[in-house]
Amino acid sequence: MSNSADSPQGPVRRGSRWPVQTLTAAVFALAGLIFVTSANTAKGTDIRTDSSLLKLSDLIQQRSENNAELDRSTAAVRADIDALARRDDRSTRAEDAKLDALEKSAGTTKLTGEALTVTLDDAPPDATANPGYPDPQPNDLVIHQQDLQAVVNALWEGGARGVQVMDQRLISTSAVRCVGNTLILQGRVYSPPYRIAAVGDRAALRKALDDSAAIQNYQLYVKAYGLGWKVEEKDKATLPGYSGTVDLHYAQPVE
Repeated sequence: MSNSADSPQGPVRRGSRWPVQTLTAAVFALAGLIFVTSANTAKGTDIRTDSSLLKLSDLIQQRSENNAELDRSTAAVRADIDALARRDDRSTRAEDAKLDALEKSAGTTKLTGEALTVTLDDAPPDATANPGYPDPQPNDLVIHQQDLQAVVNALWEGGARGVQVMDQRLISTSAVRCVGNTLILQGRVYSPPYRIAAVGDRAALRKALDDSAAIQNYQLYVKAYGLGWKVEEKDKATLPGYSGTVDLHYAQPVE
C-alpha cells in the first residue's frame, strides 16, 4: 500500500450514508436473531457447559462399573462350575494335571511368585521442560498407548509367567488400548497412574525393560518433562486369574 503523498492527486470518492445505515440495521437484526436462537437453544441452561460430554463421561464410567460387577459375577459362577466339574467328572489324574497346566497357561487361575511392578504416570500439571530440552507439547506430557504396550511387551519378552494391568490379568486375546487419556481394557476404563505387574524372574524382567528401545525413548520424556516411571521388585505377589469371557470376536465380510 502506498501513502497519500505518493498517490496521484484526484477527487476523493465519498460514500453515501444510505448504504451505511442499511448495513448497520442489518447487523443489529442479525445480532437479535443470534440472541433469540441462543435463548431457544439454551432454554434456561448454561450453553457454555458441554453437558453432552459430561453425560457421555458418566455413561462410560457407569458401563465400566457394570462390567466390573459382571466380571465378579462371572468369576463366582465359573468357580462353582469348575468345582462341580471336578467333583463329578471321571477324568484321570493325568488328565486333571494336563487341564491344570492349560489353565495356568491360559491365565485363568491365580499365579503367585516373585514379581516386578512398573508404574507410569502423566507429567505434573505445571510441568515444564528441564534445561536443554524444548518446550513440551500437550502430547509430550501424557501416557500413550504405545508406552503401555512397550512395557507389557518387554515383560513378556523377559519371560513373564503372567502379567496384570491395573486390576486385570492379561490373556492371549487382551488388547491394551487408549482413547484420549484413558485406558480401555477388556470393557473397563482406567485413568493414570497405570500399574503393571509381572510374575517371573525379576532380573530377567528388569533387563528386558532396560533393553527395550521403546522404553528407552519413553525415558527421554521422563528426563525432559517429568513423566512418571517407577519400577519395584516384590519378593512375592499374586496375580488374579482372568475371569472374563474367552470367546474370540472377529470381523466377518458382509455377503
